[in-house]
Amino acid sequence: MTMLQRLFDLSGQVALITGASRGFGLEFAKLFAEAGATVIINGRHPETLQTAADVVRRHGAVDIAAFDVANIPAGEAAIEAIEKTHGKLDILINNAGINIRKPLAELTLDDWRSVIDVDLTAAYALSRRAALGMVKRGHGRIINIGSVLSVKGRASIPAYTAAKHGIAGLTKSFAAELGVSGVTCNAIAPGYFETEINRDLMANEAFVKFVNDRTPLRRWGKPEELAGAALFLASPAASYVNGHVLAVDGGMTTTI
Repeated sequence: MTMLQRLFDLSGQVALITGASRGFGLEFAKLFAEAGATVIINGRHPETLQTAADVVRRHGAVDIAAFDVANIPAGEAAIEAIEKTHGKLDILINNAGINIRKPLAELTLDDWRSVIDVDLTAAYALSRRAALGMVKRGHGRIINIGSVLSVKGRASIPAYTAAKHGIAGLTKSFAAELGVSGVTCNAIAPGYFETEINRDLMANEAFVKFVNDRTPLRRWGKPEELAGAALFLASPAASYVNGHVLAVDGGMTTTI
């Protein structure tokens, strides 16, 4: 194996990726499987996960874990089951997320709680549970998916913006506490990508132009363009990267 191959090799690693039946999560799963990891993909619907698993299986080893990340006991039980079945959990990617777009006057407390529960509280709870085993083994990688809204703000999505700012803080706090045990925690802050969560935005020509005009690359990203960043942070190549929020946004946060 060459030095280049060793730097990005995940052979023998076990990775749980939440929200992996489509979009970013599915792209992460395919690349991680190809890099040698056993990938456990998560989503709420077993049927959809089986379809995604068939895709990932073409690249390597895959298993499924169907649970709602907002159901904290279910998530903790899933990690326990992964550790029993596969012997360990080396990598956790907190990718699952939702967004509710409403003017402030229309956003209810239930709306707020729904977004915070999925986008922030679930990441905390799953990371905390995964870290218990990682610390005992002296190795682990936690990767949180934030957003350009981890560092910026935008109208009509206060819960999402608050959650993604929270992801940046959570990442740094976990990094500070767990680094001494050989566990790193980093985040990725994607810009605007052509994903399911952005379908309505992509149908709005004015908003597409708004994003393009403020992005130096003058386009939206494609999901596969985020996978390499996740592989880097999970791999030996990033063994000394800890507490970092990596923007993958075509340069948007450098200009606005």
